Amino acid sequence: MKILRLKLKPRARKGSYEIDMVNGPLLGKICMFALPLALSGILQLLFNAADIVVVGNFAGSTALAAVGSTGALINLIVNVFIGLSVGTNVLVARYYGAGQQKDLEETVHTSIATSLVSGVILIVLGILLAKPLLSLMGTPDDVIDQAALYMRIFFIGMPVNMLYNFGAAVLRAVGDTKRPLYFLFIAGVVNVLLNLFFVIVCGLGVAGVAIATVISQAISAVLVTLCLIKSDGPYALDLKKLRIKKDKLIGMARIGLPAGLQGAIFSISNVLIQSSINSFGSTAMAGSTAASNIEGFVYTGMNAFHQAALSFTGQNAGAGKYHRIGKILGQCVLLVTGVGLVLGLGAYLLGGPLLHIYSSDPQVVAYGLERMLVICTVYFICGIMDVLVGSLRGLGYSIVPMIVSVVGVCGLRVLWIYTVFAAERSLFVLYLSYPVTWLITALIHFASYLVIYHKKVKPKIAGQQPAQEQ
Repeated sequence: MKILRLKLKPRARKGSYEIDMVNGPLLGKICMFALPLALSGILQLLFNAADIVVVGNFAGSTALAAVGSTGALINLIVNVFIGLSVGTNVLVARYYGAGQQKDLEETVHTSIATSLVSGVILIVLGILLAKPLLSLMGTPDDVIDQAALYMRIFFIGMPVNMLYNFGAAVLRAVGDTKRPLYFLFIAGVVNVLLNLFFVIVCGLGVAGVAIATVISQAISAVLVTLCLIKSDGPYALDLKKLRIKKDKLIGMARIGLPAGLQGAIFSISNVLIQSSINSFGSTAMAGSTAASNIEGFVYTGMNAFHQAALSFTGQNAGAGKYHRIGKILGQCVLLVTGVGLVLGLGAYLLGGPLLHIYSSDPQVVAYGLERMLVICTVYFICGIMDVLVGSLRGLGYSIVPMIVSVVGVCGLRVLWIYTVFAAERSLFVLYLSYPVTWLITALIHFASYLVIYHKKVKPKIAGQQPAQEQ
């Protein structure tokens, strides 16, 4: 009876913001989970879009190139730490689904403490490495100083950036994707207003957009922290209990570190691609920056289903409902394909007007359209690849998708740059490396999933009672 009571406790305290992932039909719940998450991601992108639009229109194409050229490099430095929040998501989902309240509480407090420590480490790394790494990327002389300034200010805000990401990971793991959306909406409005004030009124250029971003991130971090503190669920945050539990940190790292390393290595290949783009000059850089920002909105719409596969799989595995795992993957793949096709093709067809929002320079628009033709039209392949990764990580397998992704995406992109692109130096050929590597890697991920499913999941389904919830 004691075990039964513990397992039911989180269910009894389920709030109106949470989604029951382990009972009932899946399709509607996946959509309910993914929609607020997609909108949250879009709001986060609007932070960056506001930076780019304001700086491109009021500070010139050089400033636009400066802000845009930092994206891959920032991701390279940050992704290892962001990966730990993936570990947070999986552990919280698993303990929540299993009703293990003590483990859940320790994971939440370890995660928040880890986020703050990570943020401090990132301040030091970002400030020290900004200009040297930009130089290694071959950033043009007319761009590098402004790009370094943007990065250094941006990294000062890393503690609040990490705090929001880890806090939101906790909420997502229990099915609450609505409140992070509300918090980002508030922060996004503040970001846009501060961008306009700092750049147009104060004339601060790239420094102004960086300061606005940091302030808006601080607002979202405070709101998500207050949300966790005031929660009456088993994942509530008590600041007096903030400490890092070794076993929980190891559990987070076991799942999250491979994800973070994968993201960092992805960024290395993207840094190499960005360096290749840099060789075509600041106008090509500006066009690629604008197109990449638009692509980000498509990716965010698809990535919501990666997060859904991760959280739904994690909770159902924790609850021992393995018969639902295959259905979760199948429905997430169908949904991400549809969303990817609609958003990707729509973005390309509307590419001209959308790119004009970022810059009125016809050359910048032309460069942007070239990139969108190759990437946006087949972006759904990337979405399928990510959903497969989410399902594998939700099952607790993080090293396998990391190895596959590193070899299949990063390794092949680097090989492409030094072979195919070296033989035919054009932006079209360079951008073609994206869909080619997505397709190959997605196929390998699917093969890996089939092996793991038949060896690990099927035997557990066979050992369960025949009368199961559907």
